[in-house]
Amino acid sequence: MSLTRGGGPLAAKDPPASNYEIEGPKHRILWSAFPRAVRAELAGETVLDTRAGVLLHESQMLPVLYVPEADVSSELLEPTDHATTCPFKGEATYWSVRVGDRVAENAVWAYPEPNAETPWLFGHQAFYWDKLDAWYDEDERVRGHLRDPFHRVDVRPGRARVRVSAGDETLAESERPMILSETGLPNRLYLPREDVRESALVASSKAAHCPYKGDASYWSVSVNGETFEDAAFTYPEPFEDATRVAGMACFLHDGLTIDVTPE
Repeated sequence: MSLTRGGGPLAAKDPPASNYEIEGPKHRILWSAFPRAVRAELAGETVLDTRAGVLLHESQMLPVLYVPEADVSSELLEPTDHATTCPFKGEATYWSVRVGDRVAENAVWAYPEPNAETPWLFGHQAFYWDKLDAWYDEDERVRGHLRDPFHRVDVRPGRARVRVSAGDETLAESERPMILSETGLPNRLYLPREDVRESALVASSKAAHCPYKGDASYWSVSVNGETFEDAAFTYPEPFEDATRVAGMACFLHDGLTIDVTPE
């Protein structure tokens, strides 16, 4: 994400302010080694186990892990008639993964004859993340997708007064915001729950997972008979890089107004 979106060097547009130009196509591809072991399973069987995985960074897309064929359990793969063509990489062939009665249709693809611009794809296979049961980064179970080594999260105390309102109603007011900066995304303001009008928050059934921050719980805002669905979220037990916003509330909804006064 950090390389391929926003103002990253592999995004479709060059950064607005720089002392360089990238000569080459607007759609850019980078082949970069992943630094740790990766393993994946289907129905309890290991489908791939590698220490030589490579991330393919491609403009406007999340990185995709490619694995040397030798690190894939080829006896579990069944070729299919499915095929796709990418103008930047070539024609892809597909395999399904079969373990007993379980079949993950067209879960694997490769480029047997990649384009001249991407010869390093030869001999590697990629997998649809959600078609396998479990993925591991070293010995840690991974949800969502692998963490991009070029993506990061930083949290710092903010020097500002923050007021969140719905019309004339104040929902939160704080001089103790934490600013979470995440590669490729706008800064987010997290407020201590003590500075939030708890009576206006209604727990939502929505939940989300971020590979960099953890599991998010959502809250709707109800005030003066009006409800703003999923207008705030919290990370009750965030990952290491985001521990400083644990339990704090971040408001994000078009119907709310967030005023920030620097101090």
